[in-house]
Amino acid sequence: MKLFTRKHDRIKNIKPFTLSRDFSYKAVSFFVLALCLGLGIALQLVVFPESPIQIVIILAMIILIAACLLIVLPMWISIIQFTIIIWLIVFGVLGSALYPLALAGTLGLFLSASVQLIAHWDKVIILRMGKFKKVRGPGLLFLWPLIDRIAEFVDTRIRVTDFSAEKTLTRDTVPVHVDALAFWMIWDAKHAVLEVENYVEAVVLSAQTALRDAIGKHELSSLLSEREELGKEIQLALDAKTNPWGVTILSIEITDIIIPKELENSLSKQAQAEREKQSRIILAAAEVEIAKQFETAAKRYSENPTALQLRAMNMVYEGIRQNNSMMLLPASILDHMDLGGVLGATALQKTEEAKNKVKITKPIEEE
Repeated sequence: MKLFTRKHDRIKNIKPFTLSRDFSYKAVSFFVLALCLGLGIALQLVVFPESPIQIVIILAMIILIAACLLIVLPMWISIIQFTIIIWLIVFGVLGSALYPLALAGTLGLFLSASVQLIAHWDKVIILRMGKFKKVRGPGLLFLWPLIDRIAEFVDTRIRVTDFSAEKTLTRDTVPVHVDALAFWMIWDAKHAVLEVENYVEAVVLSAQTALRDAIGKHELSSLLSEREELGKEIQLALDAKTNPWGVTILSIEITDIIIPKELENSLSKQAQAEREKQSRIILAAAEVEIAKQFETAAKRYSENPTALQLRAMNMVYEGIRQNNSMMLLPASILDHMDLGGVLGATALQKTEEAKNKVKITKPIEEE
């Protein structure tokens, strides 16, 4: 035992011991067995009418218990062992007169294991005498007892597998932890079962290797900003490896990239400084634009002093109205605004307009 441990102590992901199966014992199998037991009980009562009904029921229960054990041990060797035990009980305990029911029960165990119901999304690999025979799809399937076995049920639906690369160095020597999802499916069940011992584990380990390789080729900035490109790169590399196994990789999605806390703080400060820089540039551009507008307005006001004075009066009015309070102004502000001049100019303009109207109306009356 120590020699075995020493031989395999450097090997990772050693496949644990799993009990193989030759078929699947499900509801349809129990239905076939129930039919056989019913015929066996009827035959038993016809051939030996004096058989005690309690003994017949006991033997039928023993056969049902053997069928329940086939759910856990779905192998032909298990049926052979249960059959031997049933016949030993018949001849050694219950009596040889129960051989019709024992014969029907034995036949029922073999037939019930031979009838298989395959789901719509499953494909089964059938081996005959240890060699590949065919791939069967959904529906009812009949196995020849003892010589046929189902190597594996293969689910052909799209699968989602999560994997990660821990403490992997980027191109600029930054340790990162990357989590990702792989969407994949089996398009050739034969190659997936016959070419690879455990295709699920092979896909996961290959995905981790491809992810580590892709991380080492990119810098941290590209990892953070180009997740889709990184996923496509991993998908192409992984698909080229898994296609000979009958597995196709539909997509790889990067879910999380974890970097050290120290680097995270420095990147945060860098991003904050960059945003501050952009805001200052935008503010300076706005100041330039505002200055241009002020320059245009100054030219307009220089050509029309009355407009400038009206604008000043409007600013005072808006300030009082918006604040909804009393505003204290120096007494000299009226002189600077020249309200009298403004009002006089306005009155003079209205007088001139009135004179012009009178001059126009007089000729019309004389005519």
